[in-house]
Amino acid sequence: MPTRVGAARGAALAALLLAGACAHLHAPWRHPPPPAPAAVHELDVGGTDAAAVTQRWKRNTLLLDLSALPGSGSLTLRPVAGTTWPARLALRVRPGAFAELEVRGAQRLALPISTGGTAPIDLELPPGIYTAATPELAVSWGAGSAPAP
Repeated sequence: MPTRVGAARGAALAALLLAGACAHLHAPWRHPPPPAPAAVHELDVGGTDAAAVTQRWKRNTLLLDLSALPGSGSLTLRPVAGTTWPARLALRVRPGAFAELEVRGAQRLALPISTGGTAPIDLELPPGIYTAATPELAVSWGAGSAPAP
């Protein structure tokens, strides 16, 4: 019987060594996480909370991060002098930070913001909210209806 016990111990030791070796050998193939996209300046942002808004490209969509904004307020967005509006525009918000987001340009869009979840939500603006001739977008957020422009 001692040979069976020894064989079992040897097999267990070999399995442990093999598992440790596999974990060690796997490390060189792990890829570091991709770097965060670089901040850009495609739109001039005006308003009291303008400094809290960051702009980044997410593929071919300009993403304005509004997740650091307080419970209510407003901003204006304009293309940088000598440029045009990006083809696609999205706004990143934090669920529960405010009840509604309103965007006014060539058309008006009111978006209720979910209160569930913790991960930021990217809201892409549909075509027609702004056109090449739209001078600015007014973005407001808060508990409900936004003031008229």
